[in-house]
Amino acid sequence: MVKKKNIRVHVIHGPNLNMLGKREPAIYGIKALEEIDADLKNRANSLGISLETFQSNHEGEIIEKIHDIFNTKSNGLIINPAAFTHTSIAIRDALTLLDIPIIEVHLSNIYKREEFRHKSMLADIVTGQITGLGSLGYTLALNAIAEDINGK
Repeated sequence: MVKKKNIRVHVIHGPNLNMLGKREPAIYGIKALEEIDADLKNRANSLGISLETFQSNHEGEIIEKIHDIFNTKSNGLIINPAAFTHTSIAIRDALTLLDIPIIEVHLSNIYKREEFRHKSMLADIVTGQITGLGSLGYTLALNAIAEDINGK
């Protein structure tokens, strides 16, 4: 893969993801968010991508981060909105500002869980969605964005 220079990708982790490894490990796995971010940054580095990660339990902070991404001309976004997936029109509206590849990631398979989790407010506006593959989903999302940016 030919790498373009100055590729910047952002990752947004939504509410409760700061508790990964502690909260319902049978559903979300035993890896802490810091481990997931470290693995992702290593993969990004190998692809020649600058990666910034962000986590918040607050909808408004996530929206502000999306605005920052818009203003800084990022090349791609990986977002796990967690519970906001199913409820936040405001996050959806903010994401429509972005004209970059956006991959929605979920550690668990939201379609095999409670019915209220089956509806994603973002699915029809994102580039793609990866669900149910645990932390590997983030790596797959990064690979997909790298391929998209490099025109593959």
